[in-house]
Amino acid sequence: MNYTYAETPIGRVLIVGDEVAIHRIHIVATEPAPEWRASREGIVGEACRQLDEYFRGTRKEFDLPLALQGTPFQKAVWHRLTEIPYGETISYAQLAARVGNPKACRAVGTANGANPLPIVIPCHRVIATGGSLGGYAGGLAMKRQLLDLELGGSGNLVGTAPLHRTPRLPQDAQQLLNLG
Repeated sequence: MNYTYAETPIGRVLIVGDEVAIHRIHIVATEPAPEWRASREGIVGEACRQLDEYFRGTRKEFDLPLALQGTPFQKAVWHRLTEIPYGETISYAQLAARVGNPKACRAVGTANGANPLPIVIPCHRVIATGGSLGGYAGGLAMKRQLLDLELGGSGNLVGTAPLHRTPRLPQDAQQLLNLG
């Protein structure tokens, strides 16, 4: 495995991958495994470049090969996370409906929290039904900072107003929720 660090507005991010794909992104302080090799070449270098573009506001979607390891349910949740557009949020309940199990809000939250590639797979775009932030592996301040960045803010939490973004349902999810 290769690794590199990206210096970002949310702190130092550790990117881990091999010659084929990105395996993990650590948004909290993590030390590389002793057998990993420091390198900015190949896929990890490309991931670093795309993260830099994201934080500069010039990248809305990532185009990286990803190596996801998880259960089929986790992978289904992570796939649905990639469908949430930049600058938008959905609720855990909406995500559960998109995965095909509207009553699985807690399981969706657990899978969301186990996301091995935060930011690239945008788990920060999922909030609680009432509009509160819910949880985030990097902490709520980091989640708010990422959402603020995507909503056109500076990404700086100092003096920011509470997040007031109504989750947007796609047409098919609205129809599912209105059937009951």
